[in-house]
Amino acid sequence: MSDAAAVDGVLVWRVIPVSFPAEGRTCDFEIEGIRLLLCNALGNPYVLHDECPHERVPLAGGRLEGTVLECPLHGGKVDVRDGAVVERPIRKRATCYAVRIGERGLEVALPAHDPAA
Repeated sequence: MSDAAAVDGVLVWRVIPVSFPAEGRTCDFEIEGIRLLLCNALGNPYVLHDECPHERVPLAGGRLEGTVLECPLHGGKVDVRDGAVVERPIRKRATCYAVRIGERGLEVALPAHDPAA
């Protein structure tokens, strides 16, 4: 878990609306139109954008072993801690989001949406 740091914009902490899954399991959810995947990797929570960087299909349903998530379509693998590619055919890093334990439970740092945009 880590603190969110905005690079090119503002990040806002949002409550994760699903229960923390059992170790080695994942749970998909959506916040403000962003599809996300909560992973329990060795007892630690990690959140990724629920989209394979290779084929743009959901990562939900993929097998999580330790900190490595396997895409259910072609078997490419990413590390849920930082999105690093572990095995091809994935070639591009997966998008990961900071997670923390907040007053109301697990929270994820997401880009702030500008209502005027």
